[in-house]
Amino acid sequence: MQQAFVFCPYCGARLEARTRFQQVRPVCPACGFVHFCDPKVAVIGMIIWDDHVLLVRRGVDPEKGKWALPGGYMDAHEMPDVALARELQEEVGIAVEAVRLIEIFPMAGPSQRNRGIVLVYTAEPASRTLEELWGRDDVWEAAWFRAGALPEDLAFESTITLLRQWQQRVCI
Repeated sequence: MQQAFVFCPYCGARLEARTRFQQVRPVCPACGFVHFCDPKVAVIGMIIWDDHVLLVRRGVDPEKGKWALPGGYMDAHEMPDVALARELQEEVGIAVEAVRLIEIFPMAGPSQRNRGIVLVYTAEPASRTLEELWGRDDVWEAAWFRAGALPEDLAFESTITLLRQWQQRVCI
């Protein structure tokens, strides 16, 4: 059982492992609080401009220094298209509009607490100009790349898979 809390966030009693809703979960014996270990949800964008794709060099771990498709975690009560637009504005200073969900990837980190899903959208950029915001968020730099000139130091299986598929479509 994955346990994010040791004590109840409402009454402070020590949580116990009990079966609730067909699974063993952290449960408060005093007030009945049940902790559901919900997955993290991230959203990334395949942002294509003519024959170029937008990539960002990560400024934080995991995979710090490597290139990836831009995006990030969704906030509570945020829809994926809104999260993608927010992340792109924060990271590279461009407005985008999510067009279509194209893939869902599992996200597995070094511990059970980092498991989740990555939603991948195609998105239309309002501009090709990227602001120099590096260091303000979690991106060192951003750039447009052609299918035949992608960087070798790519982060994440989702980025590698999606870029290979894009290369095959573009280079036919």
